[in-house]
Amino acid sequence: MLFKKLLPKEGNFFEMFNQHAERMVEGAHAFAKLVANYSDVNLREQYNREVDHAERSADKVTQEVNRLIHSTFITPIDREQIHTLINTMDDVADLIQDSAETMALYDVRHMTEEITRLTDLSVRCCERVQEAVQLLSKLSDHQSAVAALKTCEEIDKIESDADRVMRSALSKLFREEPDVREVIKLKAIYELLETITDKCEDVANVVEGIVLENS
Repeated sequence: MLFKKLLPKEGNFFEMFNQHAERMVEGAHAFAKLVANYSDVNLREQYNREVDHAERSADKVTQEVNRLIHSTFITPIDREQIHTLINTMDDVADLIQDSAETMALYDVRHMTEEITRLTDLSVRCCERVQEAVQLLSKLSDHQSAVAALKTCEEIDKIESDADRVMRSALSKLFREEPDVREVIKLKAIYELLETITDKCEDVANVVEGIVLENS
């Protein structure tokens, strides 16, 4: 299938996927900086604002894509695939913002090694999602299709790594943390961060389906 011939005159869905992925990665990087500079209140607030800005920008792209689905006569891929992909990507951006907000609401006082590791894995997952999404407009090229599938496999592996880190983190938390309040706070953070990678895997599954059906 020659995708470029099927792009709707009213808007380029692939370009909007890329725009959303860029905002998602921006949010992930801002969140990573928040974690790395958590002891500095001013920097923490700055990076919180950057996370919020990235999430709002991603929301606008999602809204535009969902609007165009209903007003575009010919879409480059199945409408349901477009809808599922953009909304699942938006879930990732929302979870990044949720993680930052939860840290503030729960008044988390310090970052643990496990939060840092899960954050790093979340960022890597988001970057791989961006790479996979960028290849969707090139599926007429066999090498691009193969590269997209390989990237999806990498996302699956990162998600598995994050799952192992979270299980280990929870085990350590329940064994070593005497303060029940800290247990509740950190458990929520660990689970949110691992869920980011879960949702990235969901995006990868959607991308994989698109690749297999259209390449």
